[in-house]
Amino acid sequence: MKNYLLNVFFIFLLIAFPVSSHAGLQLEGAFIQGGLLHGHINQGSRLYSGERQLKISPNGDFILGFGRDAALQQALIEVAPDGTSHRHKIELKKREYDIQRINGIKNRMMSPNEDDLRRISQEAGLVATARKQNSARMNFMESFIWPVTGRISGVYGSQRVLNGEPRRPHFGIDIAAPTGTSVKAPAGGVVTLAHQGMFFSGATLIIDHGHGLSSSFLHLSEILVKEGEQVSQGQTIAAVGATGRVTGPHLDWRINWFDQRLDPALLVPAMPQKSISK
Repeated sequence: MKNYLLNVFFIFLLIAFPVSSHAGLQLEGAFIQGGLLHGHINQGSRLYSGERQLKISPNGDFILGFGRDAALQQALIEVAPDGTSHRHKIELKKREYDIQRINGIKNRMMSPNEDDLRRISQEAGLVATARKQNSARMNFMESFIWPVTGRISGVYGSQRVLNGEPRRPHFGIDIAAPTGTSVKAPAGGVVTLAHQGMFFSGATLIIDHGHGLSSSFLHLSEILVKEGEQVSQGQTIAAVGATGRVTGPHLDWRINWFDQRLDPALLVPAMPQKSISK
């Protein structure tokens, strides 16, 4: 996975630059599928991405995320205080994704029964509710850090073949580490979900960073914070585990902007080489 991290780093160097598509609006970040943009706009204006009105801070800051297969041509609609509107074009880079083959998964995890399916549906509702948060928190402005350092065993966007069966893409980044390894908050926020045992993701934790941006931590062995608790960047929040649908201990870290699944690797510096080589 070292090549993947190097590729992400070089991609980020190529696309993470500020642009101004119209007077009063600035955007910077990862202009690519799976990327997150930070923006600034004059006070009093409103912004729309499709049907979603973006939350804008009192200082004019906002964010905008794009999923794995987002259309390469995007647009923001700005409505000025006087009611006039302007369309800002955004062009994204297309990505290529790996194929990952994973074997050794238990049959029940591959073919859930009716009771399992009901449970899975209920748990998916809990996760969706946690990710709908649109708080005024500004922790998304922090420079994110790795929650765990170690060997990358699974990458964002990869198409997974489980026990020989093609499945949905992987929407997080997997970091292999021994059970019990401390998981740190990559940025500050508030805990919106702390579930001790979901069918697929095992012990699952979600932290709201503000304006629709959230981090999810899957397959944990222990959760050390509670729902509603505020956490600071670098705080120990959980421990790595092997709960849910896994073949070994690791952290599956995911980033969402509402229902858009983003690539966490685009928000952090390169993984320390010493950790990659382990």
